Formats: sequence, C-alpha cells, structure tokens
Amino acid sequence: MTAAEFTVAILVGGAGTRLRAVVRDRPKPLAPVCGRPFLAYLLNQVAALRPRRIVLCTGYGAEQVRDAIGGSWQGIEVGYAREESPLGTGGALANARPVLGPGSVLAMNGDSYCDTSLDAFQSAHFDSRAETTLLLVRMLDVARYGAVSLDAGNRITAFHEKGARAAGWINAGVYMISPARLAEIPVGRAVSLEGEMFPLWIQSGLYGHPCEGRFIDIGIPEDFRRAQEFFDGQPDSPKPF
Repeated sequence: MTAAEFTVAILVGGAGTRLRAVVRDRPKPLAPVCGRPFLAYLLNQVAALRPRRIVLCTGYGAEQVRDAIGGSWQGIEVGYAREESPLGTGGALANARPVLGPGSVLAMNGDSYCDTSLDAFQSAHFDSRAETTLLLVRMLDVARYGAVSLDAGNRITAFHEKGARAAGWINAGVYMISPARLAEIPVGRAVSLEGEMFPLWIQSGLYGHPCEGRFIDIGIPEDFRRAQEFFDGQPDSPKPF
C-alpha cells in the first residue's frame, strides 16, 4: 500500500451541543486537551500513515477549524469540505467526494480516539479485500454506544441498540471505505453511516477489525474531563497552539 492509495477524511462538522457546558467558544474537535486541540491527536495519528491527503469535513465552526489547522499537517496537504447544513456522517462524506480524490478513504469521527495501530487496521482491510471495514474496540459496558456482533471471519452480523449494560465490541468511529461504497452514499441530503448505510451494506459484506486499544469519546463533559488523563504524557504536538 502506498500513500497515493488512500485519503483520510475526518468528520468535524458536528455542533457538539452536549459539550457546550464546558466548551462554549469553539467547535468540539478544537476542545483543549492537555494544551492542544483534540483534533491534533487525530491528525498526528493519521499523519503517521502518510496518506495522500487529509480532508476535514467541516460544518459548525468551519472557519475556526481552518484557522487552527491550516493547509498542511506534518507535510501532508489538508483540504476542506464544508457543509452548509448538517448532513450527518454519511452525507458529510458524500459532500466531500470532489476533494477526496480516487482510492479508498480512511474516515473517522472527529470527537473520538482509539489508541491502536491504524496501520494494522488498514492492512487487515486490504488483505481481506473488504469493501468496508469498521474498527471495533472492546468495552466493559456498551450501554452508551450499542454493540456490534461478528462471526468467526470478522464479518459483522448485527448492530445492537444502546442501553444494554454488558461487555462487548463497539464501533470506534474509524472506517476504511472503498470508492465503490463511497459512491453509494446519497448526495445532497442528510445521511447517517451508522443508521442508514451500514445496515444496508451488512447484507453484502461489512467487516470489523477488533482491537484492544484504549478508547475515548469527548462528546459529554464527563468524558471530556477524562480525556485530560487519557492523553497526559503524549509527545508534544508538531504545531504550536
């Protein structure tokens, strides 16, 4: 696999209303964690893979994101795809297609982080020749996230609703998506990957890559506070903030 074969798309357009109680002056991906924007940790993680380009799918606070990140990160071009109204996770990717270019897309939510090897995740995806692969992480309590069931070959067989208190695999918000699957996402309207596209793709082969990495989602104030400990001690960001 070479850098020309994939692009990264990070979904950073959400309004982050649940986090407003503690972060009022900026979009959620720019929330300060250990002295730098949360988004910087995601950018550092994907920059290590040397993708062809990183595209930030923006919406709420789009200008703040562009001003903070600029046009490159660790020597990798950073492009932008702005949605004028909320399009959901799938709609944001469809809106970004003109700037994503050819090849597969590594798509990820801009408000969560999984401390694992994305290189191993990508290798598993390409080795299996899957059209779409979801990164899955083990949680002791899946109630907040819902759970994912797999068969022996790591093919996803079912998604389970939030609420059940049990251990299991959850969707970590990181996806490898083929150009063919990306082209199937409707354009010009709100589309949820999780609610609309994944249940559709499960019929023709949707795969999971289980990992044991640590996981954090900063969507609520309690977990935003936990993020300060989660990232404490990581190397300094390559950009000053």
